[in-house]
Amino acid sequence: MPAADPALLRRPAVELAAMIRRGELAAVDLTQAALDRIAELDGRVNAFIDVWAEEALEAAAAIGPGDPRPFAGVPTAIKNNRGVAGKRLTLGASFTEDDVAPSDHNVTRRLRGAGFVLVGSTNLPEWGITPVTRPRRFGPTRNPWDLERTPGGSSGGAAAAVAAGMLPVAHGNDGGGSIRIPAACCGLVGLKSQRGRVSLAPDLGHHLLVVDGMLTRTVADAAATLDVLAGYETGDVAWAPPAAASFADLARRGLEPNGIGRPLRIAVATTPPLDGDPDPVDLDAARRAAELLSGLGHRVEEVDAPWQLPGLLELFTASFGPGIASQIRVAELRRGRDVTPEDVEALSWEMWQRATAMRSVDYLLADGAVQAVGRQIVTWADPYDVILTPALGSAPVAIGDLDPDGPDPMDGFRRGGHFTPYTALGNVTGSPAITLPLFARPAADPAAGMPLGVQLLGRPADEATLLALASQLEAAAPWSDRVAPLALEPQADRA
Repeated sequence: MPAADPALLRRPAVELAAMIRRGELAAVDLTQAALDRIAELDGRVNAFIDVWAEEALEAAAAIGPGDPRPFAGVPTAIKNNRGVAGKRLTLGASFTEDDVAPSDHNVTRRLRGAGFVLVGSTNLPEWGITPVTRPRRFGPTRNPWDLERTPGGSSGGAAAAVAAGMLPVAHGNDGGGSIRIPAACCGLVGLKSQRGRVSLAPDLGHHLLVVDGMLTRTVADAAATLDVLAGYETGDVAWAPPAAASFADLARRGLEPNGIGRPLRIAVATTPPLDGDPDPVDLDAARRAAELLSGLGHRVEEVDAPWQLPGLLELFTASFGPGIASQIRVAELRRGRDVTPEDVEALSWEMWQRATAMRSVDYLLADGAVQAVGRQIVTWADPYDVILTPALGSAPVAIGDLDPDGPDPMDGFRRGGHFTPYTALGNVTGSPAITLPLFARPAADPAAGMPLGVQLLGRPADEATLLALASQLEAAAPWSDRVAPLALEPQADRA
């Protein structure tokens, strides 16, 4: 296969790294292939904020056969809310102007240390608020499966870059589903690890809701990249207990005879935590996945989950909103002036107003109430090894929907919750969760042929079971042959 063949970029990252290590593929050729594909397709997709071509090629040229690092020579990108030293850090917002990151974030440093080649930074909604990616500053990112639909958010640029075949994997983070939502929209694997598994250093010691990860095509890549990102950093105030083995090994156990060790007890929960009526197609996906799991020998039962609690969205917003406001406050301090409604989108302004009007004691009470809900859900789920839900409440919405800069931004925010009603549960409990692109939307669906996923919620700190089960499902119902149409477009003649 020619080194610059764009089909290489749809291969698993672990395979690409092995090819480079054996001398079958040059890192610089693979990086050039990624840069060529970005130049060719990103004008239609808008996945990237910045591309660092010269530096990427220079870094790739320094990588040769035999490099022992696990991902030496594999191109990737950083979501533009994590620092890359010397590069602008916008958080998708105009008010940040062209602020430059003074140092690498922990995830950036770890990805570099694993040998990844950083080719650029990806688009996200302003301050990472919404489950769609359409910041006023940079414009909307489009789904490679259907350019008139969203790739999800907030890691929408990362998901679109991978789904379009520009990169094999890309960085994202998840504070309410922001890895799992775009993975489900774009036909990828979206793993949110246990709270505290990936350090937020050097910016934070802990966060109730947010964890970093990667958008990948395969469960094996999700596990292997978690091995790179996971681990304590000096000064962390809370962290997850170490796993019993590497996550890559734990994922492989699902493919071994009796690798999981026993039939798992799996609950199928289709009742959405938020008011609304999920699309029957998405509900059916969970039931079809349940049939697959039953056929694999697991004990599967449908349950009525007790998580449709009054005021749950408002409670989550009261805990989530101050985190958004703190980002705006940092930008205020850098600007040396107060933010105005003209500086930010309407939804950002509404979040800012609500957060700054909230008394500190009320914020602490809201945060405690969110933790109490998490304890309640974890307690209810304790008899089960895994909870299975739909990934989304509907097909990916149209590009113009859920406008964060519209006349009633909070209405759009609420409707965004109905589009993605299941994912925030994993952030509230802190437990690991993963979305898998098991199916395609049926011919009668308006979004026919687009990915149709499910979500698995695991026990606290039990990525091992979750990854092993996900590997079983991937083997039973492979999705590797389902590729976004844009990714299959032939390479333009560069002559």
